Amino acid sequence: MAEAHEHLTQKQYDALKAELAELEGPRRAEVVQAIKTAREFGDLSENFEYHAAKNEQGLLEARIRTLRHRLETAEIVEVADHEVVSVGSSVEIETDDGRRMTIEISNLTRPGAVSPTAPLGEALMGAREGDEVEVSAPRGSWKARVLAIRAA
Repeated sequence: MAEAHEHLTQKQYDALKAELAELEGPRRAEVVQAIKTAREFGDLSENFEYHAAKNEQGLLEARIRTLRHRLETAEIVEVADHEVVSVGSSVEIETDDGRRMTIEISNLTRPGAVSPTAPLGEALMGAREGDEVEVSAPRGSWKARVLAIRAA
């Protein structure tokens, strides 16, 4: 079975690489130092600082593994066409109740970003300016009109 590729723009790929470099460098060094300092407090069985630092180390290493995997399996996509919503598009929409919002179609989790596999992202993928899309969300369906598409 072929492994699925995560679509990322070059900018998104570079952001993941920068995060990985930060985690593997300065953050990892900080955690190692915190463990070393906590060990100096004595009895490890009742040493809260030591256990907290080890837990943080486990979370950090898990994030590093996740980022490495995402980068290894990423497929870089070009956002050459601003006429069609795709990964890397910044999309201005108006909901059926008149609210306007701008969202980015992205596989990176951050404020204002929507995954292309989330209900809103899925509904918008392939849409053009002026199109009305129906969003089938867990709390019910709603409609949105695409007002503008730009590169994120």
